[in-house]
Amino acid sequence: MQIDESLIRSVVAQVLAEVGSAPAATSGFTGRRGIFECAHEAVSAAREAFERLSERTVADRKQVIDIIRKIAMDQKVELGTMEMNETQIGRLAHKIEKLETLGKMTPGVEFLESKVYSGDHGLAVIEHAPFGVIGCITPVTHSLPTITGNAINMIAGGNTLVVNPHPSGKRVAVEGVRRYNEAIFRALGIDNLICVIAEPTLETADVIFHHRDVAMICVTGGPAVAKAALNSGKRAVVAGPGNPPVVVDETADLDRAARCIIQGASYDNNLLCIAEKEVFVVNSVFDDLMKAMERAGAVRLNSNEIDRLTKVAISEVEMNGKKKMVAHKDFIGKDAAVLAKAAGKSINPNVELIFGETDEHNPFVPVEQMMPFVPFVRCHDVEEAIDKAKYYEHGFRHTAIIHSNNVRNMTRMGRAMDTTLFVKNGPCMASLGLGGEGYISFSIATPTGEGVTTPLTFTRERRCSLIDDLCILGHPGKR
Repeated sequence: MQIDESLIRSVVAQVLAEVGSAPAATSGFTGRRGIFECAHEAVSAAREAFERLSERTVADRKQVIDIIRKIAMDQKVELGTMEMNETQIGRLAHKIEKLETLGKMTPGVEFLESKVYSGDHGLAVIEHAPFGVIGCITPVTHSLPTITGNAINMIAGGNTLVVNPHPSGKRVAVEGVRRYNEAIFRALGIDNLICVIAEPTLETADVIFHHRDVAMICVTGGPAVAKAALNSGKRAVVAGPGNPPVVVDETADLDRAARCIIQGASYDNNLLCIAEKEVFVVNSVFDDLMKAMERAGAVRLNSNEIDRLTKVAISEVEMNGKKKMVAHKDFIGKDAAVLAKAAGKSINPNVELIFGETDEHNPFVPVEQMMPFVPFVRCHDVEEAIDKAKYYEHGFRHTAIIHSNNVRNMTRMGRAMDTTLFVKNGPCMASLGLGGEGYISFSIATPTGEGVTTPLTFTRERRCSLIDDLCILGHPGKR
């Protein structure tokens, strides 16, 4: 199913036309279904929706997010296909799977647990209150999935949100938001809990960052958008860049390590910020691991093929007066077969990952490449492997992975890396509850320290104290 540019125009026209036929008792923004061309209007509508949501119960919030979950899961094929057709990056099966996974596993109102302190001097209750309107920037790599996960988290906490999506993922963002709001309005009579800018620009993002009615910012993106959010003067939750390294030591189960590396690095063609980007392997098992990778279905490139791929897939650009190596946009999120062809090799289109041996100075090692080619670097021992992993993670403190059966090696790497996510003997996504324990979010706040976001991330602590009463245990203190 192809989505042309006329879709977004027709959807915007449809919802704008509905405003004129809205019942007299409703607000001026009811009927818009969250779709706005003006960022100021979007924020005003979200603020109005927040006021209405504030009058409702937590059970009503649960009903809202259950609606979002159901649409994400029931309409995953159609919406995932829309996203694939629009962005032209990643893998269709994984676009579909991401919507289902976020619909099922994103934390909801069950995370809103109150704390109570009871003692001689009465009772104190700590509850979690919403911030209000949250401004969001979402990436092209996971446009509607990020909106879906954020909406569930934020609305569970009692907030509303205004989204400035990546321009290359705006159509599916608009359509997904329209469907969510339509169903929510039919069920609860509240519109615009999720607002989206139909034609997102840097200017609309700037309005959201600095609007007086936006209480908080949540962004997912690279260093530039992260810096802008932190300079907004508001509370900011920033999901920044990553370059997750993998270490494989001499005690690892090599076949298991190979399967895990392929699973994580190939998922959605390596678009995940947590995905395995480079592998540092102890020399004594290096050749055996390379064979294990081939047994598990990955295709190895030779040195000449790697050189050819590097020349076209990594570009040098000038940023802030300095030259920097970055992934070439024509290869980001493309299939392994596309990369292999650029390297001069013909492979089966079903191959999910290509790999090869490089030294640590190959640009694929330091660059967050977001494509299904993984460089493998020989290291003398595990100490050297961990040191190189720390260096090429760049201090993002995002994600790191080790394959080992030596607890001391795991411990040393965990302490050295100090990353938000640290995975032992599994693929990267196991850290988000996919094959491991825990919960999922596509907003993983590393620079600002919140980690994998939950509804509590988007709430304020409020303490209510009653002095000298309602403590019914023991004897009262002197009054």
